[in-house]
Amino acid sequence: MFVKERMATGLVTVGPEMKILEARQLMIEKNIRHLPVVDDAGQLLGLVSDRDMRDAMPSRLLEPQDYKNSLEKIGNNTVSDIMTVDLLRIFPYYTIQDTLLLMQKKKVGAFPVVNDEGTLQGIMSTRDLLKAFVNVLNIDEPGSLLCIVVENKPGQMKKIVDVITEENISLGSVLVARYWEKGKRAVFPYLLTNNVITVKKRLQGLGFEMIDPMQWYIDQLPS
Repeated sequence: MFVKERMATGLVTVGPEMKILEARQLMIEKNIRHLPVVDDAGQLLGLVSDRDMRDAMPSRLLEPQDYKNSLEKIGNNTVSDIMTVDLLRIFPYYTIQDTLLLMQKKKVGAFPVVNDEGTLQGIMSTRDLLKAFVNVLNIDEPGSLLCIVVENKPGQMKKIVDVITEENISLGSVLVARYWEKGKRAVFPYLLTNNVITVKKRLQGLGFEMIDPMQWYIDQLPS
């Protein structure tokens, strides 16, 4: 799946000359966390995040009059004074997998999406990525997530799918993750049913170990 299929479009944008307080009010009214700054040709100049905006505001610990005075001074500045200009941009043909890894590596909450000419096309945020993976994994439908520990060798997945198919259960998605024991993997099939007792018994009968998916997650956390 590509970024162009899941990015947010129809964006609210502003020019670099907009006053900071006006931009702040706009972000509140539109309930947005990222405000792209573009020129008249639509070229991306920078991005104002909700964090940038919070950092620009005076401290609430100030005395009321001092707070008011500071706010008035801030009001004279424009978004060009606080926007982030050294942006990591991505392109519509990036995959959502690449984007997720890049977001994790760079520790950012959103990427502006531009074409080869640098014109803003959209924004890909963590929210958009989550929506994309919910769609890919089909977990917006009622169902049950299993966690099956398997040996890392050919044929294991076929055995699991065969059992699910023979029980006439629809398979929403399957994920395979690393396991803490060498030579093993954790398989996570999402079944579009809440009645999984028979499937679990049959898988255990084939020698597979079943564990609680949440326990797998907890065991992966740093100690």
